[in-house]
Amino acid sequence: MPDCRLLWCHGSLSQPWGTKSLALADVAGEFDLTMEGPDFSDLADPDERVERLVSILAEDDRPAILAGSSMGGYVAAAAALRARIPALFLLSPAFYLPGYAVHVFPALPGRVTVVHGWNDDVVPPDNAIRFARTHKATLHVLDDGHRLEASTETLCILFARFLAGATADFEERA
Repeated sequence: MPDCRLLWCHGSLSQPWGTKSLALADVAGEFDLTMEGPDFSDLADPDERVERLVSILAEDDRPAILAGSSMGGYVAAAAALRARIPALFLLSPAFYLPGYAVHVFPALPGRVTVVHGWNDDVVPPDNAIRFARTHKATLHVLDDGHRLEASTETLCILFARFLAGATADFEERA
Protein backbone atom coordinates (compact mmCIF):
# COMPACT_ATOMS: atom_id res chain seq x y z
CA MET A 1 0.00 0.00 0.00
CA PRO A 2 1.33 3.42 -0.87
CA ASP A 3 2.29 5.86 1.85
CA CYS A 4 -0.49 8.38 1.42
CA ARG A 5 -3.42 9.89 3.26
CA LEU A 6 -7.12 9.79 2.41
CA LEU A 7 -9.30 12.66 3.59
CA TRP A 8 -13.08 13.08 3.38
CA CYS A 9 -14.53 16.59 3.02
CA HIS A 10 -18.16 16.69 4.09
CA GLY A 11 -20.86 18.93 2.69
CA SER A 12 -22.16 22.26 3.88
CA LEU A 13 -24.81 21.19 6.39
CA SER A 14 -23.52 17.72 7.18
CA GLN A 15 -21.07 16.23 9.65
CA PRO A 16 -17.88 14.35 8.78
CA TRP A 17 -19.32 10.91 9.42
CA GLY A 18 -22.63 10.08 7.79
CA THR A 19 -23.97 7.13 5.82
CA LYS A 20 -21.94 7.86 2.66
CA SER A 21 -18.65 8.64 4.36
CA LEU A 22 -18.85 5.61 6.65
CA ALA A 23 -19.58 3.34 3.68
CA LEU A 24 -16.66 4.84 1.72
CA ALA A 25 -14.38 4.53 4.76
CA ASP A 26 -15.19 0.80 4.83
CA VAL A 27 -14.19 0.53 1.17
CA ALA A 28 -10.97 2.43 1.91
CA GLY A 29 -10.18 -0.11 4.63
CA GLU A 30 -10.15 -2.81 1.95
CA PHE A 31 -7.18 -0.92 0.45
CA ASP A 32 -5.48 -0.57 3.85
CA LEU A 33 -6.33 3.12 3.90
CA THR A 34 -7.81 4.93 6.87
CA MET A 35 -10.07 7.76 5.82
CA GLU A 36 -9.69 10.90 7.89
CA GLY A 37 -12.75 13.12 8.29
CA PRO A 38 -11.87 16.65 9.35
CA ASP A 39 -14.81 18.59 10.78
CA PHE A 40 -15.60 21.79 8.89
CA SER A 41 -19.08 22.28 10.35
CA ASP A 42 -18.04 25.44 12.23
CA LEU A 43 -17.21 27.16 8.92
CA ALA A 44 -20.04 28.21 6.60
CA ASP A 45 -17.75 29.81 4.02
CA PRO A 46 -16.44 27.29 1.46
CA ASP A 47 -13.16 29.13 0.98
CA GLU A 48 -12.47 29.23 4.72
CA ARG A 49 -12.89 25.45 4.57
CA VAL A 50 -10.35 25.34 1.75
CA GLU A 51 -7.87 27.24 3.93
CA ARG A 52 -8.41 24.83 6.82
CA LEU A 53 -7.93 21.81 4.55
CA VAL A 54 -4.74 23.27 3.08
CA SER A 55 -3.45 23.75 6.65
CA ILE A 56 -4.35 20.17 7.57
CA LEU A 57 -2.58 18.89 4.46
CA ALA A 58 0.53 20.94 5.28
CA GLU A 59 0.86 19.12 8.64
CA ASP A 60 1.90 15.91 6.85
CA ASP A 61 4.15 15.80 3.79
CA ARG A 62 2.63 12.63 2.35
CA PRO A 63 0.45 12.99 -0.74
CA ALA A 64 -3.27 12.91 0.02
CA ILE A 65 -6.17 11.50 -1.92
CA LEU A 66 -9.19 13.72 -1.36
CA ALA A 67 -12.84 12.77 -1.48
CA GLY A 68 -15.70 15.15 -0.89
CA SER A 69 -19.40 15.73 -1.24
CA SER A 70 -21.16 18.90 -2.40
CA MET A 71 -19.34 21.86 -0.80
CA GLY A 72 -16.75 19.30 0.30
CA GLY A 73 -16.17 18.37 -3.33
CA TYR A 74 -15.46 22.01 -4.12
CA VAL A 75 -13.19 22.26 -1.06
CA ALA A 76 -11.22 19.19 -2.16
CA ALA A 77 -10.77 20.44 -5.73
CA ALA A 78 -9.81 23.97 -4.64
CA ALA A 79 -7.31 22.61 -2.09
CA ALA A 80 -5.83 20.33 -4.78
CA LEU A 81 -4.61 23.46 -6.54
CA ARG A 82 -2.36 24.20 -3.55
CA ALA A 83 -1.26 20.80 -2.22
CA ARG A 84 0.20 17.50 -3.40
CA ILE A 85 -2.99 15.68 -4.35
CA PRO A 86 -2.70 12.74 -6.74
CA ALA A 87 -6.41 11.93 -7.00
CA LEU A 88 -9.88 13.37 -6.34
CA PHE A 89 -13.23 11.58 -5.83
CA LEU A 90 -16.05 14.14 -5.91
CA LEU A 91 -19.73 13.54 -5.17
CA SER A 92 -22.25 16.16 -6.32
CA PRO A 93 -19.49 18.79 -6.21
CA ALA A 94 -20.61 22.37 -5.71
CA PHE A 95 -18.91 23.89 -8.75
CA TYR A 96 -19.67 27.19 -10.47
CA LEU A 97 -21.91 28.50 -7.70
CA PRO A 98 -22.15 32.12 -6.52
CA GLY A 99 -20.11 32.88 -3.42
CA TYR A 100 -17.37 30.37 -4.22
CA ALA A 101 -13.98 31.94 -5.04
CA VAL A 102 -12.60 29.31 -7.43
CA HIS A 103 -14.31 28.67 -10.77
CA VAL A 104 -11.23 27.70 -12.77
CA PHE A 105 -9.29 24.63 -11.69
CA PRO A 106 -5.98 24.49 -13.58
CA ALA A 107 -3.51 21.67 -12.99
CA LEU A 108 -5.76 19.21 -11.20
CA PRO A 109 -4.49 15.67 -10.66
CA GLY A 110 -4.66 13.24 -13.55
CA ARG A 111 -7.13 11.01 -11.71
CA VAL A 112 -10.42 12.78 -11.01
CA THR A 113 -13.76 11.02 -10.67
CA VAL A 114 -17.06 12.88 -10.38
CA VAL A 115 -20.38 11.29 -9.39
CA HIS A 116 -23.55 13.35 -9.66
CA GLY A 117 -27.30 12.83 -9.60
CA TRP A 118 -29.54 13.62 -12.55
CA ASN A 119 -32.18 14.80 -10.08
CA ASP A 120 -29.89 17.08 -8.07
CA ASP A 121 -31.91 20.13 -7.00
CA VAL A 122 -28.96 21.85 -5.24
CA VAL A 123 -26.15 21.71 -7.80
CA PRO A 124 -27.29 21.28 -11.40
CA PRO A 125 -25.89 18.16 -13.10
CA ASP A 126 -24.77 20.43 -15.95
CA ASN A 127 -22.16 21.89 -13.57
CA ALA A 128 -20.61 18.44 -13.07
CA ILE A 129 -20.75 17.75 -16.79
CA ARG A 130 -19.02 21.08 -17.51
CA PHE A 131 -16.31 20.37 -14.93
CA ALA A 132 -15.76 16.80 -16.15
CA ARG A 133 -15.59 17.88 -19.79
CA THR A 134 -13.15 20.70 -19.00
CA HIS A 135 -10.85 18.49 -16.92
CA LYS A 136 -11.28 15.18 -18.75
CA ALA A 137 -12.55 13.70 -15.49
CA THR A 138 -14.33 10.39 -15.23
CA LEU A 139 -18.03 11.18 -14.81
CA HIS A 140 -20.87 9.02 -13.53
CA VAL A 141 -24.36 10.53 -13.51
CA LEU A 142 -26.87 8.47 -11.55
CA ASP A 143 -30.65 8.43 -11.25
CA ASP A 144 -30.53 10.07 -7.83
CA GLY A 145 -30.63 13.42 -6.08
CA HIS A 146 -28.04 15.69 -4.50
CA ARG A 147 -27.30 13.47 -1.50
CA LEU A 148 -27.01 10.33 -3.66
CA GLU A 149 -28.89 8.53 -0.87
CA ALA A 150 -30.27 5.80 -3.12
CA SER A 151 -26.85 5.03 -4.59
CA THR A 152 -24.66 4.01 -1.64
CA GLU A 153 -23.89 0.59 -3.11
CA THR A 154 -22.99 2.09 -6.49
CA LEU A 155 -20.84 4.75 -4.79
CA CYS A 156 -18.92 2.03 -2.98
CA ILE A 157 -18.29 0.16 -6.23
CA LEU A 158 -17.15 3.34 -7.98
CA PHE A 159 -14.94 4.31 -5.02
CA ALA A 160 -13.32 0.86 -5.00
CA ARG A 161 -12.52 1.22 -8.73
CA PHE A 162 -11.18 4.72 -8.11
CA LEU A 163 -8.96 3.60 -5.22
CA ALA A 164 -7.70 0.61 -7.21
CA GLY A 165 -6.56 2.97 -9.94
CA ALA A 166 -5.13 5.55 -7.54
CA THR A 167 -3.15 2.97 -5.59
CA ALA A 168 -1.89 1.41 -8.84
CA ASP A 169 -0.66 4.88 -9.85
CA PHE A 170 1.30 5.05 -6.60
CA GLU A 171 2.85 1.64 -7.16
CA GLU A 172 3.93 2.61 -10.69
CA ARG A 173 5.72 5.67 -9.32
CA ALA A 174 7.45 3.70 -6.57
